[in-house]
Amino acid sequence: MSYVSEDTIAAVATAMSPAGIGIVRISGPDAVRAADLVYRSPKGKTKLSEVPSHTIHYGTINDQDGQVIDEVLVSVMRAPRSYTAEDTVEINCHGGVLAVRRVLDTVIACSDRIPVRLAEPGEFTKRAFLNGRVDLSRAEAVMDLIEAKNDYALKNSVSQVRGSLYEKITTLRSQILYQIAHIEASLDDPEHLDYSSHIEELGESVGEWIRQIRHLIDTAEDGRLASEGIRTVIVGKPNAGKSSLLNLMLGEERAIVTDIAGTTRDVLTETINLQGITLLITDTAGIRQTDDRVEKIGVERAKESASGADLLLWIVDSSAPLDENDSQICSLLEGRPAIILLNKSDLDTVVEESNIRSLFENKEEGRSIPVLSFSAKQKTGFDELVGMLKDMFFRGKLSWNDEVVITNMRHCSLLQRSEESLKRVKESIDSRMSEDFFSIDLMDAYEALGGIIGEEIGDDLADEIFSRFCMGK
Repeated sequence: MSYVSEDTIAAVATAMSPAGIGIVRISGPDAVRAADLVYRSPKGKTKLSEVPSHTIHYGTINDQDGQVIDEVLVSVMRAPRSYTAEDTVEINCHGGVLAVRRVLDTVIACSDRIPVRLAEPGEFTKRAFLNGRVDLSRAEAVMDLIEAKNDYALKNSVSQVRGSLYEKITTLRSQILYQIAHIEASLDDPEHLDYSSHIEELGESVGEWIRQIRHLIDTAEDGRLASEGIRTVIVGKPNAGKSSLLNLMLGEERAIVTDIAGTTRDVLTETINLQGITLLITDTAGIRQTDDRVEKIGVERAKESASGADLLLWIVDSSAPLDENDSQICSLLEGRPAIILLNKSDLDTVVEESNIRSLFENKEEGRSIPVLSFSAKQKTGFDELVGMLKDMFFRGKLSWNDEVVITNMRHCSLLQRSEESLKRVKESIDSRMSEDFFSIDLMDAYEALGGIIGEEIGDDLADEIFSRFCMGK
């Protein structure tokens, strides 16, 4: 794939916030010439257009009036050995929103002599993709890398940037393409090539491809939970200790905690990282029958939050008897992953695990939901809670070694399409249908897999994907 752009683009490639260093990136056919217009070496003799590729030069950035904007280090990288596979210049200036912005404005201001425009979101990575520098799966992993919320998401993104998914997909595609070519050749020349003797072999191969693709699809839910976070909602009666649990997880007094029942009136959501597990955790109003109009709204919002959760943490005040409100909360747990915490275990308890089990009326989930003795005040049971989360969502582990894990829903959808196509091939083989039926569905599977790495996508889809990137990447 080769992409030639007449545009030279520039943008800030680092966060727009105070920092030690900020980088302004310029890419395109006139990147070096544009940088020459604003760069001055200490003695005024060095021209960036004359320096070797992959070198760094000290100097200043000056505006059109010769005013010094900043002291900088300028990196020159000539095509195709750059991130975009185009001529690229990176101006490393002092960090800070104003300083970096002024350097960028100075570069853009030279457009009356050499056209330079502001880059669109994701345009640098889009050019890298269009120039064949990276495939689409690696390009999308770049954004996942930037947005990683925990060590697992970071490791998985780095693995995909390095091409782990690309290698898996290209291997599958090459195997499928080999069989398509074999079938097409036999259809074109049936007198000399008889494919019937290879049908059993094809059936075995298709079965193996389905197994591999299904395995990738099965990783998608774990991948989503680990990268985006487990949507967790804390439910319970007023004054059971929900806000105390949230504060314990955060390590700070984020939620107001008092002895007054009904203190929390609205939902409060925070992102928490617990030993590599990311929780998008929501503290809710205590669920109980109430005539208070505001509190009633809070209770309804608590129920709405619970309905969309990946996990419910039911906080039970084990020092107070169960009542009809507990039965109401119990119904929210039906068909949903949950953990029940018998809080205030440091006090005289009147609620035991058996009392909780009895609320489920012998329903299956009542026997399978884990119940843990807990004290938010004394911080007992916390490590056990983290262990339960790992067992529940990640089979007790958060590392898949070098296993490819799907974190992108677009990839998952294309894998599902490919799987369905291969299943049709299997059905055609079992029904002893003609080889040309095999070829049609094999090609559909091949094209679906190609969409993951960008071999089979249109310009509109590419524009949509890269528009989600941050500015400067």
